[in-house]
Amino acid sequence: MAMRKPTTKANTVSLSQNPHHLREEREKVLEIAIGREVRAHRRQHSMTVADLAERTGLSIGMLSKIENGNTSPSLTTIQLLANALSIPITSLFRSFEESRLAVHTKADEGVELERAGTRAGHQYNLLGHIGSNASGVTVEPYLITLSTKADVFPTFQHEGIETIYMLEGEVDYRHGDDVYPLKPGDTLFFDADAPHGPENLVKLPARYLSIISYPQ
Repeated sequence: MAMRKPTTKANTVSLSQNPHHLREEREKVLEIAIGREVRAHRRQHSMTVADLAERTGLSIGMLSKIENGNTSPSLTTIQLLANALSIPITSLFRSFEESRLAVHTKADEGVELERAGTRAGHQYNLLGHIGSNASGVTVEPYLITLSTKADVFPTFQHEGIETIYMLEGEVDYRHGDDVYPLKPGDTLFFDADAPHGPENLVKLPARYLSIISYPQ
């Protein structure tokens, strides 16, 4: 009788966001953009125009004009619609055409920074920066190079979430009470509010990406 090999459950996580999802083409006319969003959210709630009219106190005719982009709703009307659909007001402007920034930083062109607590031989290059944006999140990507050992290495503590991806060398990295040995290809993802930083520079030079994200 043949023996069955034991099966190993894959270490996978189901994510709700589809990175390849495309929204419909953005509208350049504000009234049409608002109308499209009102209709889309109404249908998501399985509501008829009559249902929405009852919830908002607006007439069916007015709602039809709004959904078809034939009228410019007042801020009061937009507030009524957002409340009735249980969505933020900003959701009704989502398909209106807005500029979206991208920052391209070529090799060796990152902005070198003097970060508080750094030592000689510890180089921090900011790879790009986008200020106020529609996501409500600020992200700071750094390329960090450690080329010489320091007698005392500081720990950092700041708001947000940080991701470290090791590129070269080896570092023992502290987060709170724990120390993680990082080698090329390793990732460390953590709450940056705990004290953190390289504690022991095992193999130099060491290079890693540090990506910090926090609310605007």
